[in-house]
Amino acid sequence: MASVVSSPFTLPTSKPDSLSSISQKQYFLHSFLPQKTNQNNPKSPLKVKCNSIGNGLFTQTSQEVRRIVPENLHGLPTIKVVYVVLEAQYQSSLSAAVQTLNKNGRFASFQVVGYLVEELRDYNTYQTFCKDLEDANIFIGSLIFVEELALKIKEAVEKQRDRLDAVLVFPSMPEVMRLNKLGSFSMSQLGQSKSPFFQLFKRKKQSAGFADSMLKLVRTLPKVLKYLPSDKAQDARLYILSLQFWLGGSPDNLVNFLKMISGSYVPALKGVRIEYSEPVLFLDSGIWHPLAPCMYDDVKEYMNWYGTRRDANEKLKGPNSPVIGLILQRSHIVTGDESHYVAVIMEMEAKGAKVIPIFAGGLDFSGPVERFFINPITKKPFVNSVVSLTGFALVGGPARQDHPRAIEALMKLDVPYIVALPLVFQTTEEWLNSTLGLHPIQVALQVALPELDGGMEPIVFAGRDPRTGK
Repeated sequence: MASVVSSPFTLPTSKPDSLSSISQKQYFLHSFLPQKTNQNNPKSPLKVKCNSIGNGLFTQTSQEVRRIVPENLHGLPTIKVVYVVLEAQYQSSLSAAVQTLNKNGRFASFQVVGYLVEELRDYNTYQTFCKDLEDANIFIGSLIFVEELALKIKEAVEKQRDRLDAVLVFPSMPEVMRLNKLGSFSMSQLGQSKSPFFQLFKRKKQSAGFADSMLKLVRTLPKVLKYLPSDKAQDARLYILSLQFWLGGSPDNLVNFLKMISGSYVPALKGVRIEYSEPVLFLDSGIWHPLAPCMYDDVKEYMNWYGTRRDANEKLKGPNSPVIGLILQRSHIVTGDESHYVAVIMEMEAKGAKVIPIFAGGLDFSGPVERFFINPITKKPFVNSVVSLTGFALVGGPARQDHPRAIEALMKLDVPYIVALPLVFQTTEEWLNSTLGLHPIQVALQVALPELDGGMEPIVFAGRDPRTGK
């Protein structure tokens, strides 16, 4: 994801002071865009052009920018992967993984196509999705929490589930999670007393709690299941390893993820020995800075590193500079889709503010907020204000929200809480071109719901490149 870029827009020739408040905001936003003088008439309004698709409404992004079709010059078996995700941060990482596998071309060629959840509202896109599933080997879904679209995905995948070699759905609505199929491993009874995951739902009915519970299982179950002889135990182990690979998100992790699944479950590769490495694990929650040598799980260690930075001036490192807490999504960091975070961090530091950027792997950020932003001894905050760059509610994210829990954490913090939002369901150009503005689903998820937590000033701060998804 990147900073706001150029789009068709006419900059007024009036001075900013004479404009309405809305026009002033537009003028401020477009002051960052590339500017060109009008060669024919220097007094005429400035026009900036872009080549994005748009109908003046909402998203017109296409799955075709996420489709990779191998040349398959060596006659290798072709494995087709179809995935559906909430946001596009996995696009670049998964595409890089597939290109790496195809370049090596040792045991198979990989074809991949990805869909964003919101794209499936379009009839033609949904029909293309159903068509892609007809000859797919592997289906992957993640963070599918919009109910009406979850049901559409469930209907389409259910028709192909028995034929598909593997179905992997990571934290999503239960209706979609039940589609999981990996050899003898299934979640078809998810939420029922017979399900091994029943206790998770019994204790944690909220989706955020379920996601966090799954993260705890990720750390322990593979080590236990490795020593159980049954096929079902091994299939369950590979599902948990798959979740580790997916949450790891890097191209290397996704390369090994595709090797493991295809080598274990695609019949065309039966008998082929495919070696893969174990997942590279990252902290579930912690502090991340683009210039730091590692992720930190202790705020004191992070601040010690901060004080030794050679690139920062003494004023920034001094005790009188303001401290801003930032809330980030872990998936953007591990997939390498973090340029919008880097831009904000660098800009804040250039303005003289220290930053403590925290992240969480689950959907509940209240724990990391209390852990990293509040002094455990004095109970006073380390930060002067907090800016969430996720755009989502503090507890629950795009899933079910727990506003009382969020309010409890924010009241302990007792500092201004701003929720800035990246464009999730539109490219930057589509948003700037749109006569209707922000996508209505994003208005609900990233404007209205965070306000129930106490978030304020929802400002769009980043958008995506439609070609790369970054």
